Amino acid sequence: MTKIDTSGAGDAAPTPSHTVGPFYGYALPFPGGGDIAPVGHPDTVTVQGYVYDGAGKPVPDAFLEVWGADPAGRVSRVDGSMRRDPASGGHLGRNGVEFTGWGRVQTDANGHWYAHTLRPGARGAGAPYLSVCVFARGLLVHLFTRIYLPGDDAALAADPLLARLDGARRDTLVAREEPGGTYRFDLRLQGEGETVFLEFT
Repeated sequence: MTKIDTSGAGDAAPTPSHTVGPFYGYALPFPGGGDIAPVGHPDTVTVQGYVYDGAGKPVPDAFLEVWGADPAGRVSRVDGSMRRDPASGGHLGRNGVEFTGWGRVQTDANGHWYAHTLRPGARGAGAPYLSVCVFARGLLVHLFTRIYLPGDDAALAADPLLARLDGARRDTLVAREEPGGTYRFDLRLQGEGETVFLEFT
């Protein structure tokens, strides 16, 4: 609540921060939000995991925005992740052909999330990665992090961000490869094994 100075002697005090959740299912998620890669694309990978709070419990109502370059390292400029029908206002979805590079996914009741996307290519120095923005109840500000995919040890070793971290912290940014072209990446918001989050100034 903003405090108002009725004496006329000073300005109003700032309004306290609000948390960035809870979220409303009719407003923010959209059907197919995690299906970033065009259907049937041969370079599609699945990245999936869980969001955990500081006590190690799953967060059932977080959502993540995931974006990344295409396999050639190009950032898409294509519109269409959340296309609407101009007549009805209904959701048309992606066009199924073009890669937008962006998706929004929510966690389920068990804190699980997934995205089908293309394995990103390198852009400049460093290893390729997916950018992630995390929104959840209790957070005063959304959190930014990265997902590096394993497979190129030389690129990971030379990455400027990863090189600044000790082994345990570094591991919180590198997904684990699982059978079937799937990568596991869990997000821990705080506590033991907390994911490395980035601050942009």
